[in-house]
Formats: sequence, structure tokens, C-alpha cells
Amino acid sequence: MKTFILALVCCLFFASSAFAAVSLAYPQKAGLGEPFLVRITSDTNLDSVSAKWLGATVQPEIKNWKGKSVALVMFGTDVLNDKAGKKTLAISVVENGKERIFKRKIKIYNKKYKVQRLTLPEKMVTPPKEVLERIRHDRVEVKAAKETQSAKRMWFVPFQKPTKGSQSSPYGARRILNGKPKNPHRGLDFRGAKGTAVHAMADGKVILVSSHYYAGNSIYIDHGNGVVTMYFHLSRFGVKEGDMVVRGQTIGRIGSTGRVTGPHLHVSVSVQGRLVDPNFLLKKNTDKLLGL
Repeated sequence: MKTFILALVCCLFFASSAFAAVSLAYPQKAGLGEPFLVRITSDTNLDSVSAKWLGATVQPEIKNWKGKSVALVMFGTDVLNDKAGKKTLAISVVENGKERIFKRKIKIYNKKYKVQRLTLPEKMVTPPKEVLERIRHDRVEVKAAKETQSAKRMWFVPFQKPTKGSQSSPYGARRILNGKPKNPHRGLDFRGAKGTAVHAMADGKVILVSSHYYAGNSIYIDHGNGVVTMYFHLSRFGVKEGDMVVRGQTIGRIGSTGRVTGPHLHVSVSVQGRLVDPNFLLKKNTDKLLGL
């Protein structure tokens, strides 16, 4: 009997040691609307890594660091479309053609966001019929840009501040426009005079330069692995579609195009198609976003 138990223990040991040691770092909880990071580390080379969160699947770039395979992926929730509760994070790693799947739970909790009451031209709150087709076209264009997935990760945190002005309207603020409840603010506003420089928050590729009814003159930059930054209400463009930009590069100038009460910069960050709070990416480092 003892011999049988010893043999069984040995079999389990060798079966487990046939695979690389894989460690996962991720936060146990995050507020609704907050971005967070997940890090997958292996002590040997991996064929591939895949991460799934709220229906979105990402295959993050695998980098070598001190002889280990490391993949870093960003996820988050959207204050408009997501709800609080325990959500499943699923990680798949493939080594020597064999797949292993790890599942973890992350608690998403509700946050209290402020209420903002604004007065705007009525056509910007309830658009006239003649612009509805334009708005529909804008949404199709924006959806495609937000859901961009490219293989190379070009971002790191904290992100670069996009302009020199102070913050004004925060992410998540519940908007009351001309007395009518509207969607929450899913970005971050910065004060600034017309013509003030706007900078790229990370290295990336310009994937959309356009003029939209609500957002005005807009620039979208793909930073890789499902992370896209968006810059609205510009007076001038400094880049064109297809350009590669570096962190801190001037890409445009603050303006008052689109639905605005005056000149300012609105910044949004799309993470796997969800708009998250940019402030976390401007102020927190990798360890903080991993929950360490």
C-alpha cells in the first residue's frame, strides 16, 4: 500500500513538473469603470497566451524578461454598459502544443460618480433629423476604431498626460443636459485655450482622423493589444491616418468642435472596446493596476 501511494505521488509530481510554472498577477477587485492589468509569467517559452474577460478575447504579446515569458494585458469595465458583481477572468497558455486554462474571479463593485448639469444648444442634445444619418455613420466608424486589435503592445503605464491644463469634467459623471438625463461621461476633460498642444499618451499608430457630430475633430490612436486612446473637440490635426507616433508627440490642438460649451480637450480610453477611466492610467503604475 505504501509503495502504491509513493508511486502515485511520484506520478503526480512528474506530471505537474512536465509543464512550466505559470504565475498570474491580477487585482482581486476593481471599481466599475476602472481599468486593470493582468500579468502572465512562465519560467519557460510559451507558444501562445490568450485572455478572456466579459466576452472579449485578447492574445497579448509575449515578451522575454530575464529568461521568463511575460505577457501583460489590460482589461476593464464600462460605467455605461457593465454591472457590478463577480466576473470570470479566463487565461489560456499553450506550451509545446498543450493547452492549460486558468480561471479566476474578480469582484467589480459600484462607485459613486458626481452629477453634472449642463446647458447646450438644443440641436446638440436632441439632434435634428437631417444629421441622424451622419451620427449613424460616426458610430460605425468609431466602433471599428475602438475594437482594433493589433499584435504588438506599444503602451506602458502610467500614460503621458495629454495636455498641460488641469482636469475638469471627470469620468463617470452623470450628465443632465438641458434638464434631460443622458449617458454618463465616459472620458476625462482637460482645460485649455484654443490652440493648446495635445500630446499622444503612448506610442502607437493613428487609425482614425475624422470630424464627428458630437466629438468634433477627433483622433484615434491604436497602442496595441486592444488599447486605443481618443482625443476630441480639436481645432487642428497634427497627424494623419497611418502615422506612427511616439509618447508625448504633438498630434493636434485644443478646440471647441462638436458638442461643447467652450474650448477643452476630451480624452477617452478604449480597452477591448470598453471605455474606462483614463485617470487610472495617468496616475497608476503597473503594480497598482495589478493590485499588488
